[in-house]
Amino acid sequence: MGYVKDDCLRTITAPSTSFLSLLPETKFHPLVQTPPLPQCEVCVILPVRNEAEILEQTLAALAHQVDLNGHPLSADRYEVILFANNCSDDSVLIAHRFAIQHPDLVLHIVERTLPASQAYIGWVRQRLMDEAHRRLMRLGRNRGVIASTDGDTQVAPDWIAAILYEMTCGADAVGGRIVTDRCDRAALDPYARACHLREVGYRFLVAELETHLDPDPFDGLPRHFQHYGASLAVTAEMYAQAGGLPPVRTSEDVALYRALVRVNARFRHSPLVRVTTSARQVGRAQNGLANQLQQWSAMGVQHQPFLVEPAGAIVARLQARYTLRLLWQRFLNGRQPTPQEIALPASQLGVDRGWLIAALTQHASLGALFEQIEQRQTQEEIWQQRWSFVKIEQAIYDLRLLLEPLRSRVNRPSAFTKALPLVTTASTEVTTASQLLTTA
Repeated sequence: MGYVKDDCLRTITAPSTSFLSLLPETKFHPLVQTPPLPQCEVCVILPVRNEAEILEQTLAALAHQVDLNGHPLSADRYEVILFANNCSDDSVLIAHRFAIQHPDLVLHIVERTLPASQAYIGWVRQRLMDEAHRRLMRLGRNRGVIASTDGDTQVAPDWIAAILYEMTCGADAVGGRIVTDRCDRAALDPYARACHLREVGYRFLVAELETHLDPDPFDGLPRHFQHYGASLAVTAEMYAQAGGLPPVRTSEDVALYRALVRVNARFRHSPLVRVTTSARQVGRAQNGLANQLQQWSAMGVQHQPFLVEPAGAIVARLQARYTLRLLWQRFLNGRQPTPQEIALPASQLGVDRGWLIAALTQHASLGALFEQIEQRQTQEEIWQQRWSFVKIEQAIYDLRLLLEPLRSRVNRPSAFTKALPLVTTASTEVTTASQLLTTA
């Protein structure tokens, strides 16, 4: 049976690499010898492996950036580091040709043939982000931005400006909205396409429910659910505080997100920051979207249902997290939680009350506490025993019923009023997903 796993369960640890522990020092030679321009505020990293078919469009999107008013963004405010590893096509040739044709774009091209122990996306993105951090710190830009995208992705014209806007509003890190290419979606197997669009709708509903039941003051509505490498940005200082990109083979983006949450980073899931990525079924990274699409296609052939976590489990977890968040604030103010106060969240989470009291008082952040709770639930199969997965159609229906009364009570914060017209909530992907949810 197919199912949606929590992001943390998709992280696969690399077998032998160890993350460089001291930032901004590095055990590697710099990837780029040319010093950054003094005006550089954003270092865009771009891992590439056999992307000749689409690379020119990817670079063109980065070369023609505008500000939030539609005026050209000064080219000296950002740079792009393209790391082409183990390419057997014309990706590098295309990149060099593009650089000649667009001299205003500050584009650094790095070509490497990596050994098998390093030729995976986790290692490559880590090297790129470490290099971006080194270059920004060389300029003394603690709040300089490391912005990640992918070789099969076209960023929106105001992608960089929108990231900088969110950082100016106080975010330490930003996950951008990632929409799949319309033509690629149309070419998908019908069952895979339906699964993909339903998952988008399901995750949007979960994110909205989270905003109501366990609100984050730095990540309110409108928001989405994605924090993936195709559109992920972090300040240099917060990247270092989180320990850099964790040494994992795949789902390195999710691992970084969790590391950021662990150190209380102000993370924004911004709908203003937008990219379009491919929905191909032959991918470059293990456990990526391409592999998921393949799995959904196979499920369609075998008539397997798409199973996800039920709405009841999501509500129980979010309510328990909110209660723990309040207890955490009291604990920081010097008040020890009592067994009676711990009883409800412990029961909701299915963990021992004494263990939860100890965990609450021993962790340096709420993110670290929540992570340990999830690990305990997984190791002891507490959550699986309490909640059985359900068909995604049923979960979507239940989530919509739960959200209907919550939506009617909420007035969106005035800070987002001006931003709302800029948010493309009626994109083809979201619209189609809504249609599927209605008819599911």
